[in-house]
Amino acid sequence: MSDIDLFEAIHTARAMRRLKPDPVPEALLSRVLDAAIRAGSAGNAQNWHFVVVRDPDLRRKLGDIYARASKIAEAMYAARGRPAHLSEAQFAHLMTSGAHLWAHMGDAPVILLPCLRRPVVPPPNALPPAMRALHQAELDYAERIRGASIYPAVQNLILACRALGLGTTITTNHLRCEDEVRALLRLPDDVDSFAMMPIGWPVDMFGPVRRRPLAEVVHADRWETGWPAFVVTERP
Repeated sequence: MSDIDLFEAIHTARAMRRLKPDPVPEALLSRVLDAAIRAGSAGNAQNWHFVVVRDPDLRRKLGDIYARASKIAEAMYAARGRPAHLSEAQFAHLMTSGAHLWAHMGDAPVILLPCLRRPVVPPPNALPPAMRALHQAELDYAERIRGASIYPAVQNLILACRALGLGTTITTNHLRCEDEVRALLRLPDDVDSFAMMPIGWPVDMFGPVRRRPLAEVVHADRWETGWPAFVVTERP
């Protein structure tokens, strides 16, 4: 399929949870993965790894793990209740489409897991004496920013899939049962998964993506000052 305009991809890359069982050509997957590694990473470390699961048995087992983890997510969503910006119908649709993925993750022709090696923080004795007291704070900092080195790649994956007509979505429910996923895929001890992304040809139509207006979520200089109301067109 032909590539599309970047802003069209951004405005129409809906979360696709219903996918056809048809296989995805390896050449397209390679293009999507190549887009992922064009993202930035902290210190240009490029510590990412991507596990592309196509084996039917592994996909089924991942689907079983994901379904069990998603039971916890379902309870959390229900307890949290409807977000204020969603109508009752929109929230019901969210829960229904989520439940479909929870039950059918293993049916996706491709399940992609973006992973990241854990950062190496020098031991205290390798630091100048004046800096050693900051070692624990640096460990906390390194953990806090880890997502910055993988989630830009994930967004590239989402947009590349959209450009090629493929459907996907980012989900993290499996982290509630991460030890099982780690054992199944034989991840090294210093590698963690950060998402589970089904990839395939979508059943539903793309976009448009509806979001809260900028004036509700953007702050000018300080929190108490809102961004002026402004209508942004999808295609400038």
